[in-house]
Amino acid sequence: MRVIGLMSGTSYDAIDAAAADLRIEADTVHLTPLGLTGHAYDDVLRAELAAALPPNPTTLGTVCRLDARIGQAFAEAAARADRELCGGRADIVASHGQTVFHWVDDGRVHGSLQIGAPSWIAERTGLPVVSDFRSRDIAAGGQGAPLVSTVDVMWLRGRPGRPVALNLGGIANITVVSGDHPPLAYDTGPANALIDAAVHHFTDGRRSADTDGLMAARGTVHQPLLERLLADPYYARSAPKTTGKEHFHLPYLLSALARTGPEPPGADDVVATVTALTAHTVADAVRSRAGTEVIASGGGTRNPTLMRMLRERLPGVPVRTSGQWGLPETAKEAYAFAVLGFLTVHGLAGTVPACTGARHASVLGSLTPGAGPLRLPPPGQGRAPTRLRVMEPYPA
Repeated sequence: MRVIGLMSGTSYDAIDAAAADLRIEADTVHLTPLGLTGHAYDDVLRAELAAALPPNPTTLGTVCRLDARIGQAFAEAAARADRELCGGRADIVASHGQTVFHWVDDGRVHGSLQIGAPSWIAERTGLPVVSDFRSRDIAAGGQGAPLVSTVDVMWLRGRPGRPVALNLGGIANITVVSGDHPPLAYDTGPANALIDAAVHHFTDGRRSADTDGLMAARGTVHQPLLERLLADPYYARSAPKTTGKEHFHLPYLLSALARTGPEPPGADDVVATVTALTAHTVADAVRSRAGTEVIASGGGTRNPTLMRMLRERLPGVPVRTSGQWGLPETAKEAYAFAVLGFLTVHGLAGTVPACTGARHASVLGSLTPGAGPLRLPPPGQGRAPTRLRVMEPYPA
């Protein structure tokens, strides 16, 4: 089955579209990468999305318009991936959508909203679309995240020691896999969220990210600010736990800055400090779980200053990237949702309760039919596969 996975993370800069040929043999999903494409949000849409995200106020009218326009952008990304990567022969699309709110109250998740109406994708491509992945796990008492943990557990199962899969998006999350303990997954805190917010603020909007980690490399970590940020109660909460930009945003950072004294740090020092915050909190999480290796993915892997800080804080623990094992760093989540959509159409559970905190594993998502009759594959006999094998890509 050829599946297109669509993902736009909490940095909301572009839609990643990854195509994969997937099949199940015994207890293993075999994933053959077919390639990936990127579809950037236009500047106007990105600005409108940013203006509507917490802690900014918004209206239902704005949410409605964004839902449709983001759905149209996802539709174009899917159509391009089908045409360029699948030769027009894709079977389904798995769309994560764009997260705009993750409702957490005192550590419990009550809801999570991803927009990007799947009907636009189905209409544009003629393909069935699996979407709204998080809601079912939340209804079963889970955090609804990190759902990529299901794929991490399947993928890393059998590796020696206690490997840790790390995603460095707007928020950082880890999945810890061990042969002698149940797997564990949770958000460690901000990854790029505060870095991007600081860069955008101090450059008056001219830049949206610390490209190549240059600002952080020029700066010096401001210890009082770092200590104030590390005092956030989130870090002391027990796992599983999740968070988002509802918590880690520009006003949060500016509030901490205002309390650092009469001489606040300069722009480069602030960026260096929030970069160190990410490295510090991720490294603390890895050490607390006795991680023996880190396999990183996400946009943060392209920040050499962040990766250097992380390696410095994890002496003796190899920090590698997912591309070394066949899943490109910037497309791993898109491939993961391709796998989750594949499991859904086979009637197979796509969650690991130990990772999300749910009462039981659930078949995820909602299904939007395509242009023709809906033909689902035979049921998976109710037993989800336990392993993922990434195959060599097909020759170009």
